[in-house]
Amino acid sequence: ISHPHNAFHPADTPLPIAVFGWELPNIRLLADEYALAGFYAYIPDFHEGDSLPISFLQNVEPPLKKREQLSMTEKATNAAVVPTTLGPWLIKHREAVTRSLIDGFINTIRMTPGTDKIGAVGFCWGGRYAILQAHGKTEGSVGGVDAAFAAHPSLFAVPGDFDPVSKPLSLALGTEDSLVDEATRGKILDVMGTKTEVDHEIRLYEGQVHGFALRSDWSSEKDKEAMDEATKQGIEWMSKYL
Repeated sequence: ISHPHNAFHPADTPLPIAVFGWELPNIRLLADEYALAGFYAYIPDFHEGDSLPISFLQNVEPPLKKREQLSMTEKATNAAVVPTTLGPWLIKHREAVTRSLIDGFINTIRMTPGTDKIGAVGFCWGGRYAILQAHGKTEGSVGGVDAAFAAHPSLFAVPGDFDPVSKPLSLALGTEDSLVDEATRGKILDVMGTKTEVDHEIRLYEGQVHGFALRSDWSSEKDKEAMDEATKQGIEWMSKYL
């Protein structure tokens, strides 16, 4: 938990994070950014001690500059490593397991005295769960937040995961994200464009790959700027709706 220095907002922000878990330094620094903005920021271990190593990100989506320099052998190695590593992990942490953990956690926060509103901030694998929480809370159910922000989400379904969105949703998408291509981005825009009753925004970050909001290449001023801007986007969205 990262506590706010000044409680500007009587609100809480759980961060359903990427497959690399709560120990990733950047995610903890990000939680501090939300705390500085006045939120209680939570980074639960929804992986239950089974996060993937951060080095695996270099196989999934290396920085664009490095990706362009990979040899055919290196690309083939990555193509082999990703499914054999990620596949079993995704089965173990499938929706039937993970969503109940997230719903239960959010329900616990909501019942905590002094809690007003709750937002969800998610990245990569966790981005989809932030979107699912934006479906809101229905009678007799648990979970559901008051606003959500998802940066470079993955493994979602269009239109299935977006049709039920009923709470304010902000998305940050990279134009070079190999997991969310241009056609998929177009489908998201089409679905959300019909939801005139739900506040939403979709920002495209030019030249940014999957993971840019968490682990940008700081040797590139453009990439660092995109990471900072995505952080600002999420905080401003939460400040507006929580």
